[in-house]
Amino acid sequence: MLYHLFDYLERVYELPGAGLFKFLSFRAGLAVLISLLVGSVYGKNIITYLRKQQIGEQIRDLGLAGQAEKAGTPTMGGIIIILSTLVPVLLLGDLTNIYVWLLIVSMLWMGVIGFIDDYIKTFKKDKEGLKGRFKILGQVVLGLVVGLVMYFHPSVTIKENVTGDSAQTEVVAEGSKSLKTNLPFFKNNELDYTDLISWISPEMEQYAWLIFIPAVIIIVTAVSNGANLTDGIDGLAAGSSAIIVITLTLFAWVSGNVLFSDYLDILYIPNVGELVIFTAAFVGALVGFLWYNAYPAQVFMGDTGSLTIGGVIAVIAIIVRKELLIPILCGIFFAESLSVMIQVGYFKQTKRRFGEGKRVFLMAPLHHHFQKKGFHESKIVTRFWIVGILLAIVSVVTLKIR
Repeated sequence: MLYHLFDYLERVYELPGAGLFKFLSFRAGLAVLISLLVGSVYGKNIITYLRKQQIGEQIRDLGLAGQAEKAGTPTMGGIIIILSTLVPVLLLGDLTNIYVWLLIVSMLWMGVIGFIDDYIKTFKKDKEGLKGRFKILGQVVLGLVVGLVMYFHPSVTIKENVTGDSAQTEVVAEGSKSLKTNLPFFKNNELDYTDLISWISPEMEQYAWLIFIPAVIIIVTAVSNGANLTDGIDGLAAGSSAIIVITLTLFAWVSGNVLFSDYLDILYIPNVGELVIFTAAFVGALVGFLWYNAYPAQVFMGDTGSLTIGGVIAVIAIIVRKELLIPILCGIFFAESLSVMIQVGYFKQTKRRFGEGKRVFLMAPLHHHFQKKGFHESKIVTRFWIVGILLAIVSVVTLKIR
């Protein structure tokens, strides 16, 4: 809103200083500050309200140290993250940008699914919450919508063989529809989804959506569930997600910049730079929430937050064409999900073969394994953050490996 207001004031009235809102760096900085302000100031009020409404976490007895003390801690704190992100985005973002709207819709959609799950757990006293099939259905619907928009919307393009001046006032190249994405170790750092089906016959290129859209659905579902599994101890999901989103902010910035995208040999994506406003606000929201979620947590994000965080991260990665880096960039989420799959799969297999199930880990997800080994949760969280930072650095470095 402010972006469009100051754009109008500059064009019509030539208001001094209004041109600042044209600069991504200025608006991104403001977005971080506003999201931090909303999260820290109004977050306290939201926590107080949740506590008065007795919206407290029901803790299952898993035999973990310090677990009993967490009972009754307000949940549904993901509302703070959503609110802190959307306020600066609506104020400072270009609301004519398709990518911005795609992320706003993604955040609200996953937020509603997570809220329904938390509501059932809290008010209906059903520890299972929303049935798993309905969560998956919601994630599939989001993936389908994102895939269709990315495939069919005319504004979703890339530009190749780009030339431009140092100030980026002019870019010479026609935007083209493409299913290319960045992938390290491949020729030109690119992979085209159409190549996965066109080898059958050149006429099959028109059916590339049969590969692309299911891939988007799988990515959205996997990352959303991975973030959900990671949210098990104070500060782990929020801190790990902040590291991931900071990296995606860098990707969005360079992908929308002619010079840097050319230097890094990655796809130049017109209008994707506007994502920096959303991701900057998202980072500020996560850090603001972490103020209250760090050990000992005053609030939990609940599925309202964790499902939303994972879904939005997946959509950002897809938009900036870095979705195939997710196993590295979101390595913490990947490890948590993999530990659960290994644990469940091995238990079922050994029970079928020997009549008694055996376990690979002391407990899954992975962070609970380390808790069982006697590590304090603050140490676990800090070390997971360190690993997350290393994975983020590796993700950035891989852009030049080909």
